Amino acid sequence: MSVRTLLVWCPDWPVAAAEIVEGVSAAGAVVVLRANRVVACSEAARAEGIRKGLRRREAQSRCPQLTVVEHDPARDARAFEPVVAAVEEVAAGVEVVQPGACAVVARGPARYFGGEELAAERIIEQIAQACGVESQIGIAEGVFAAGLAARDSKVVEAGRTKEFLAGIAVEALERPELADLLKRLGIRTLGGFAQLPRGDVLSRFGFDGALAHRLAAGLDHRPLAVREPPPDLQVTGFYEDEPLERVDVAAFAGRVLAEKLHDRLAAYGMACTRLGIEAVTADGLELQRVWRHDGLLTAAAIAERVRWQLDGWLNRAARNKTAKPAAGLIRLRLVPDGVIVHLGLQPGLWGDAGAERERAHRALSRVQGLLGPEAVLTAVASGGRSADDQIRFVPWGDERVAARPGAHVVPVTAVDLEVREEEVPVEAGQGPQWPGRLPVPAPALVLPRPEPVVVLDAGGALVGVSARLELTGTPGFLQLDGGGPAEIVGWAGPWPVDERWWAAGEARRRARFQVAVADGRAFLLSLVAGHWAIEAVYD
Repeated sequence: MSVRTLLVWCPDWPVAAAEIVEGVSAAGAVVVLRANRVVACSEAARAEGIRKGLRRREAQSRCPQLTVVEHDPARDARAFEPVVAAVEEVAAGVEVVQPGACAVVARGPARYFGGEELAAERIIEQIAQACGVESQIGIAEGVFAAGLAARDSKVVEAGRTKEFLAGIAVEALERPELADLLKRLGIRTLGGFAQLPRGDVLSRFGFDGALAHRLAAGLDHRPLAVREPPPDLQVTGFYEDEPLERVDVAAFAGRVLAEKLHDRLAAYGMACTRLGIEAVTADGLELQRVWRHDGLLTAAAIAERVRWQLDGWLNRAARNKTAKPAAGLIRLRLVPDGVIVHLGLQPGLWGDAGAERERAHRALSRVQGLLGPEAVLTAVASGGRSADDQIRFVPWGDERVAARPGAHVVPVTAVDLEVREEEVPVEAGQGPQWPGRLPVPAPALVLPRPEPVVVLDAGGALVGVSARLELTGTPGFLQLDGGGPAEIVGWAGPWPVDERWWAAGEARRRARFQVAVADGRAFLLSLVAGHWAIEAVYD
């Protein structure tokens, strides 16, 4: 049977975090975007008809005065740290579910304050006084049910959690594909899903479906196989000689420990579902936090949560009355507080696959340890209109996420002069078609900085482009700095782009050309405010 759980939920936390960290007023119409979609919005924005899932263009059309903030999980986690610390002052054993939500076993606070409702009121008051943050609390059996109850600030009576969940729509599982399939099968509520036989659910929907079935039945979100790990699974790093004071240095140390922890768990055929992060500062201050995850924590996920937590400790949010630690961290420990057996992680009979990859990973990590995380970079393909926009370099080991989403819908980070914020169909096997993007072939070499040049017509006059995109002359010669003019034997263009025209400080308007000169070279040129420059070189 699931344990009575008290869950603290801060509504619209990404919006509140933006206000805490960046000073964005949450009283106005504010939305937080991820991949050009609304993931959170303020109360004022909802009053204008804005909801989660809307595209940026549609949200701005409903509210022209809308303030847009990009999604930043690290910012959300850093701002949430003071809230967790405030809860810890009145309740022990707090576990972070996600930025904006944390949970604690309800029995202890209920006994101390004289009841579950009194405990909830005391915690809400503590958060408001310490952090100035609005919060809601739900109490039920299990974290999942308590989280749904928190949306209505409800205390579900003991033993009636399954009844409480029965009438809730299957979308509450936050698994869109599963919810869509269940609705097509005629199952629209959690109660209907919970009535299905467990064995049939496991065979039809797999491990994740079986986990969702447990949630719908009012059971805890972790399988019964969860057990206390043996002591030798935790990993510890010592930094007495050089205490960790900067977030980037601490995050790198945390990533090394995260990989070590993941490898140690894999050797036992286990995976982590709940992670304890402990640290000690040079002046003796002890810090501790527990992160809960609905599923299995990979090495990258462990490292990400360690980075968030270290950022929260070393860079306290502005509203927090407790200053950041006065001294650096001298000890960091990762404790797998909850583990499950996961046979898919066991080594093969004849050894691990991909040993060469592991050796390369260790070698590159060693280089980073000597020269810093930015010493080893990998390229990630992104969306964009220009050659320099379509590649993003990320440090080795970091999540390889495109800077611009590669979805079928054109992102609203740049808008073409002729096509503005329109969806463009994607042909099979091709990437997203950006309006105004460069035609194929792609250039072979993109210059780190554009190189100034001059384009002249046959009479030696400078070639320009009018406001109506008409050339003032036919390109005849290309003159590079320090060299004589080279005859242009072929050219194409102009391709105009007016990017971020709505943001005065970020707007960029230019026209691009492809030119070939007599000696066989080919260039991608750009014309900005009457100045020509080489952006890239073709083979």
